[in-house]
Amino acid sequence: MHNIKELKIWNKAIDLAVKIYKVSAEFPSDERFGLISQTRRSAVSIPSNISEGAGRNTSGEFKQFLGIANGSSYELQTQIVIAKKLGFIDTVICDEVLDNIDELQKMNYNLQKSLNN
Repeated sequence: MHNIKELKIWNKAIDLAVKIYKVSAEFPSDERFGLISQTRRSAVSIPSNISEGAGRNTSGEFKQFLGIANGSSYELQTQIVIAKKLGFIDTVICDEVLDNIDELQKMNYNLQKSLNN
């Protein structure tokens, strides 16, 4: 079992989820049940799965939940690109969010790799 408050990846994932809530608040209101909801669910899924895995009994279980979190990060990445193409977010914010997602994906990969050892 890991202390999630001390996991850098979990803290960065929390920060990303907060950022996504703020960014998606600027999307058109008719996207409330579409892209707003979907991006928020994907963003919240990342730290949620990291924390659920950290609370499991084995490294293998933790790794499985990190894989789910990674899948959610790719889902979020896709949704942010779609939001950009629809003109819901500008290039600077899009690039910043995509950089944050990329950093999380790299951290996730390295953490999974370390759990193999």
